[in-house]
Amino acid sequence: MAENILSKKYKLVVIGGSAGSMEVILGILAELKRTLTLAIVIVLHRKKNGESLLVDLFSSRTTLVVKEAEEKERILPGHIYVAPADYHLLIEKDFTFSLDFSEKVHYSRPSIDVTFETAVDAYGESLICILLSGANADGALGVKKAKEAKGLTMVQNPEDAEVSYMPAQAVAIAQVDLIVNGAEMGAIINNLSDQ
Repeated sequence: MAENILSKKYKLVVIGGSAGSMEVILGILAELKRTLTLAIVIVLHRKKNGESLLVDLFSSRTTLVVKEAEEKERILPGHIYVAPADYHLLIEKDFTFSLDFSEKVHYSRPSIDVTFETAVDAYGESLICILLSGANADGALGVKKAKEAKGLTMVQNPEDAEVSYMPAQAVAIAQVDLIVNGAEMGAIINNLSDQ
């Protein structure tokens, strides 16, 4: 990693994933240190039901607090927030969440792009955007916007992804900072905390 990436102060990590991303997310959560100073938001394409099961599953892999994001909730460091099923998750400039039921983006609600792009507006260069395995282009434009705002962009190596299309789209349109295998991501997030 370039020295300027390592020396920056980051506050929020947004992880977006779809088909094939669950094992990578579980691996990241298992590696996160309990003293993590970053907040993490996870946006997954999924069906309307089963959201509480997802929080329970994620909680079983980490000692950090895991919860579903709620309307007007303040984003706190060391917490992991999961985007609710069937809502877009927006990040406001006052570092709170908004839930939105507008049209699907890339056939998805929640949309990764919606969360990435609103996070860029709120956090700018203190944002880390991570895009994982998936079967559509959701997230690619958000990665591009994060890069343009000098945030850190990390994409799962398409060759490592179970479904390569989503990360490959981001690599095609943005000068991504890091293209890494899923198994490396937890350690990288830990290294970027406490800068």
